[in-house]
Amino acid sequence: MRNKGREDAYAVSAFANRPFLKVDGVSKRYRADMPPVFENVSFAIDRGEFVCVIGHSGCGKSTILNVLAGLEEASEGCVIMDEKEITGPGLDRGVVFQSHALLPWLTVADNIAFAVRSRHPDWTRVQIGAHGARFIAMVGLSAAANKKPFELSGGMKQRVGIARAFSVEPKMLLLDEPFGALDALTRGVIQDELLRICAASRQTVFMITHDVDEAILLADRILLMSNGPHARIAEIVVNTMPRNRARATMHHDPQFYRIRNHLVDFLVRRSKTIQQENAAANVGSERTGPLIVRPGVDEDGFGTLDGSALPIAAQ
Repeated sequence: MRNKGREDAYAVSAFANRPFLKVDGVSKRYRADMPPVFENVSFAIDRGEFVCVIGHSGCGKSTILNVLAGLEEASEGCVIMDEKEITGPGLDRGVVFQSHALLPWLTVADNIAFAVRSRHPDWTRVQIGAHGARFIAMVGLSAAANKKPFELSGGMKQRVGIARAFSVEPKMLLLDEPFGALDALTRGVIQDELLRICAASRQTVFMITHDVDEAILLADRILLMSNGPHARIAEIVVNTMPRNRARATMHHDPQFYRIRNHLVDFLVRRSKTIQQENAAANVGSERTGPLIVRPGVDEDGFGTLDGSALPIAAQ
């Protein structure tokens, strides 16, 4: 006899354990006679999780982000977000690129309003203005709302870009090295701001960075990519520092240095070894999944294999 209550409970539990975003076996090649930039990339992200990806230039980090944004198609594999396959751009994803990409003839307020109008075409001008003002205030630029981009510093422009991305209230925020061109002081201020905003809103974030310290400050997990071609996710590093970490005190925690040393060692040494292994392997051969790593927590620093598709809650 069927136990309807138990079946319903199982169905609810299974749905709750599904990751918000699932990248399944994604590969990208630009020409049939060329090797793939990356291949068999699989990982998952929980709702409200902040994930960073680190790797050398040319490994395909930005291409993966473009696939998540729907700006490029994967050659193989698929991306599922909130139970729907990503097949193109959408307002459920906000993107912030290295360049602010603001419309130069519009003020800060009008740049935000332009984005809000695309999300809420039936709203009145007053509604759009009030909604945009909330996000301008969120990034601390209320006093600059009527200024145009040429009147703003680089850091202020990037803050407008972040406010614009948040203003459409996306399910997921995609950040492609948004602070890379900023000076260290400005970058630190905006990192702190982003950390505060994401903690308050529980925003789901996928971010590309070359800054190891930035990844440790912001991310719940850090994906480490091997060098291309045939790049792949080699390791998934779980950030085992307390989630309420702060820049001012983070460097006093010995665990920060354990994680940092592990990341730097990957970039300087292990990524080259993995690239050599990839070159020696047969193209298209079956490979094990990335290592899940908890530096300073696991006895040998390494966890299990084949966990690339599992978000933290499911591990």
